[in-house]
Amino acid sequence: MESKSDRRFDPNRAARLLLDIAHEQSLERLLQKVVGSAVERPDVACVQIWLIDKGDRCTTCPHRSECPDQSRCLHLVAGKGVPIANSGPEVPRFDDLSARMPLGLGLMGKVAATGQDSQVRDLDKQPGEMAGFGWVKQERIHGCAATPIIFKGEVLGVIIGFTRKDLPEESRPWSRIFADHIGGAIANARAFEEIQRLKAQLERQNTYLQEEVVEANAFGDLVGQSAALRQIISQIDLVAPTEASVLILGETGTGKGLAAYEIHRRSRRKNNPLVRVNCASIPRELFESEFFGHVKGAFTGAIQRSARPI
Repeated sequence: MESKSDRRFDPNRAARLLLDIAHEQSLERLLQKVVGSAVERPDVACVQIWLIDKGDRCTTCPHRSECPDQSRCLHLVAGKGVPIANSGPEVPRFDDLSARMPLGLGLMGKVAATGQDSQVRDLDKQPGEMAGFGWVKQERIHGCAATPIIFKGEVLGVIIGFTRKDLPEESRPWSRIFADHIGGAIANARAFEEIQRLKAQLERQNTYLQEEVVEANAFGDLVGQSAALRQIISQIDLVAPTEASVLILGETGTGKGLAAYEIHRRSRRKNNPLVRVNCASIPRELFESEFFGHVKGAFTGAIQRSARPI
């Protein structure tokens, strides 16, 4: 037999739960911790958390015709209970996440619309208050308490608990404390999940942009995607690995230097310096000597042998 001490509200246990949910970063785990801890009390039959979200205009919603504003409604996001029947078709769904409730309809809808908590006893005598909860009579529910979940003045939803016995008076102020802490914890979890979502999005965008940069720089300093440029690149790829001498022709400003750099960058000598020579500054008579070297005495002033790499 259940003793009075079994039904006594334990503030220490409640405080530990509040500390636990305050550090939870997952909204789903947070909600499950709350409902899971609440139904551990022997007098609690079911606990549910409903949050206000966009109306999904579900045509199968039994309250659709009564919904005053189909753009917003209560969505069941977490629920857990201890049914009387343990198996069979009579077992109620306390966690049917497809369940919806219009704002302002029934006890819970009114709590969400007004932001005022409510406790009801003798539910079998007030069936209208429990619109949408057909299992109340079947599960021998005696009373319920619905408290709005509020954060910074905004009603986020409702937490509602069903009991098969009278609610202990000492638990009433804790309902408000719990709801306020849950509101802050939900806001924090949502913010963390949004940060994680944005972080993942930025990582995907960064990966995409890096791939774009790699593709754009596939031609080195030669930027473009035209057919003519692709032909030049194919010619560079053809001669760069060889030891052949390459003559690059073109008008001033057409990018002969860039082509030469790309040939060097793709050659086996890419780790050696690329020597640039201003041909206009070399007299015609000295071209052969400057580029191919000379022996001592080949001309006036050739006092020693000079070898130039080709």
